[in-house]
Amino acid sequence: MFVAADEHWQAQQVQRQLARRRSAIAEAWNLDDELVLVGAGSPVVIPGRRDRTYRFHAHLEYLYLTDRERPGGVLAYDPKDGWVEFVPPVTRRELLWEGAAAADAPAGTTPVERLAGWLAERKARPVASLGAEVADAPQHDHALSEQLRRELNRLRRAKDELELDRMRRAERATAAGFAKLVALIEPGRSERQLQIELEAEFFRNGADDVAFDTIVASGPNAAVLHFPPTHRPLQAGELVLVDAGAEYRAYDSDVTRTYPVTGVFTAEQRALHGVVLRALAAATERCLPGVEFRDVHRTAQLVIAEGLRDFGLLRGRPESLVESEAVSVFFPHGVGHLVGLGIRDASEILPGRARDEFPPLRLDLPLLQGYVTTIEPGIYVVPALLHDEELRRTHRKTVAWEKADAMIGFGGIRLENNILITAEGHEVLTADVPLSRT
Repeated sequence: MFVAADEHWQAQQVQRQLARRRSAIAEAWNLDDELVLVGAGSPVVIPGRRDRTYRFHAHLEYLYLTDRERPGGVLAYDPKDGWVEFVPPVTRRELLWEGAAAADAPAGTTPVERLAGWLAERKARPVASLGAEVADAPQHDHALSEQLRRELNRLRRAKDELELDRMRRAERATAAGFAKLVALIEPGRSERQLQIELEAEFFRNGADDVAFDTIVASGPNAAVLHFPPTHRPLQAGELVLVDAGAEYRAYDSDVTRTYPVTGVFTAEQRALHGVVLRALAAATERCLPGVEFRDVHRTAQLVIAEGLRDFGLLRGRPESLVESEAVSVFFPHGVGHLVGLGIRDASEILPGRARDEFPPLRLDLPLLQGYVTTIEPGIYVVPALLHDEELRRTHRKTVAWEKADAMIGFGGIRLENNILITAEGHEVLTADVPLSRT
């Protein structure tokens, strides 16, 4: 009974929010004669695997405006006539091999073979292409397409009620997975074993998928930002860094935690974990409506610069260590990105803001109510950076290179939460994911 009521609520929300989204973007575009095609995309064949394809995921721009994962779909917009959703009919092969249902091509949609006629009736009009490329479509106007995509990104960034409900479901599954994980961390257990149990718990708690390839990195492996789990056993005295998240109806959670393998930090680990924890708290407090994300990143950099100076890895004032990019030798990534419909949800560097800097930011715009961003400061001891001769020359006076070299093998520490920007502040959506093993 409760399941049926929830499904009914979901269906009502989907229809209401789709109507709102389409109305809002049509108003924002304010088109006169231009056409817009938003493609879902098509399955991609796995090279050399005959008829096997990668699991299909609709382009997120298409999914946002249709809530449909149907391959080959096209959502078309004519400002004179409104929206038309072209969907491939369900084939006998799909019914036989994939269990497709008639609901995949429901009433109210138009068979995709009629798209050519729709376009022919509107030939010689400018066309913008969003989502995946649409096969056999007229040549599109690239400048117009990018302009309309920026407007769509702007509207997509603020999460509506349906989106937040799905994100909270993903967050709950993620919290359950990490709660299971911390009880399993011990010397001798492998990175792969932890991955299996973590992901299984996601699914037991309602996840449809994992948000991205799970990262489980122990000891020196944690110095690689996106390290895939291996059969390497965890060892006493090491750290294990886990970056993972559950997905529900294409909405993602993205969480990182770093735990001591034995449950107890060494003095060195405790000191640096504390620096990252302070950076996480300080950057989170800056997550307010109207605050530039670049300022959030700088807040984390200043805390880490001060902490590494006190620890003895850097020399100088925190402000100068940030300006010279010396802190980036150990904090070599941006402090976060937007998350929601995918783990880079409408993240964008606004026009005119691109900079030649290290690390390059994935997000450079003001935070507004309804945005959800990750905050993920870290400290890494990366051999490739420590052995970089240019970095050693540039920061010869500000980095304690002998101490840094002696720490090769330490790995890295990162802590990451998902933060919803509210009308007057923020909400930590991932507050239930344990930061420690106790």
